[in-house]
Amino acid sequence: MAAAFSVLEASARILSGIRALPVESVALRDALGRVLAADVVSPIEHPPWDNSSMDGYAVRAADVASTTLPVSLPVLETIAAGQRPTKRVEPGTASRIMTGAPMPEGADSVIRVEDTDAGATRVEIRDARDAGRNVRPRGEDLQIGALAVAHGEVLGPAQIGVLASVGAARIDVHRRPRIAVLSSGDELVDVDQFDAVRRGDRIVSSNSYTLVASARELGADVVDLGIVADDPAAYTRKIQSALECDLLITSGGVSVGAFDFTKDVLRSLGADLQLWRVRMRPGAPLGFGMLGSMPWLGLPGNPVSALVTFELFGRPLIRTLRGERSVFRRTIEVRTRDDITLAAPLTHFMRAIVDWDSDGVWATLTGPQGSGLLTSMALANALLVVPPDRISVRAGESLRALLLGERAIAAGSLDV
Repeated sequence: MAAAFSVLEASARILSGIRALPVESVALRDALGRVLAADVVSPIEHPPWDNSSMDGYAVRAADVASTTLPVSLPVLETIAAGQRPTKRVEPGTASRIMTGAPMPEGADSVIRVEDTDAGATRVEIRDARDAGRNVRPRGEDLQIGALAVAHGEVLGPAQIGVLASVGAARIDVHRRPRIAVLSSGDELVDVDQFDAVRRGDRIVSSNSYTLVASARELGADVVDLGIVADDPAAYTRKIQSALECDLLITSGGVSVGAFDFTKDVLRSLGADLQLWRVRMRPGAPLGFGMLGSMPWLGLPGNPVSALVTFELFGRPLIRTLRGERSVFRRTIEVRTRDDITLAAPLTHFMRAIVDWDSDGVWATLTGPQGSGLLTSMALANALLVVPPDRISVRAGESLRALLLGERAIAAGSLDV
């Protein structure tokens, strides 16, 4: 094992042997958030017929565009959505039509009802702005054999709607990852033992909550192994109970202290340890290996370090298992509002709030950046990335920021 990896090297090493999980068939109504395992092509043209995009009157453009308005036309019939027209629109006639209804033969325009007198047997056309418009042609959205939704797509409401429109009542998706999460340390207790925290004897294992929540946010089925004491035998039993899972995530026990024995326990179980340190801060003590066919990701015990390394390495790993094609958070260029001075030439990930101002995109640090200050992560909507060759950054200079999901782009008001 190399002494230490760069962030990019560590990411490549972790993901190099990871493959998407097997496929299962699910009902479309149960597919929200799942990842499509095979391309779905359209067996039909969609829409299946020329149809109206407005409530109004189907007419011939020539009868309204080159005529002195208003013009009065007889109404042949009313065509509701779901009905078929029964009459052809001949020159000098019109059919009343509703949104989505099939266009009658002969008509090439729909005059919106607002530009008419809304007549039932005869209609007065008062404006010709819709001549040649408001008709959705057959196959405009999808042709037969066209790709409807590609494999690797996370299925949101729009994708599910498209799949429904092409008749995909059941679809193939990748199985949900089953992920075991384990925190270690004699000093840790669960939140229901908070009296020990009040006495100053213990601290709450926040990682037990943040990492479980992070995995669930990604759609994983989580096996919460709780907390294990600094006892190699107990640690071994916990890991053995997770061997049927798709991924084991541990926090703590990956540094170099006297009670950091994770490496020894994993080796005793036959693990292939491939990575142990990364040139970054926070989160330098990071482990990765394979325990048989199950990957293991060992995160640091400090709360911020655990979350930062999960974002950089755990999230892409789980997304790869899910079968997603785009597995990394997006980064954007920002200008920092803070002077930054760092002590070591490492890649730093500083908790920041990114906001859009009239003169660009800015990042403001959330305050002190200690790896035990979990509030710095709770306030942040981005990680400000300071590369190892820039240990001093002046306010106003540009850096990259890794956006932390929806919070980074959410706004308190509608700005359109």
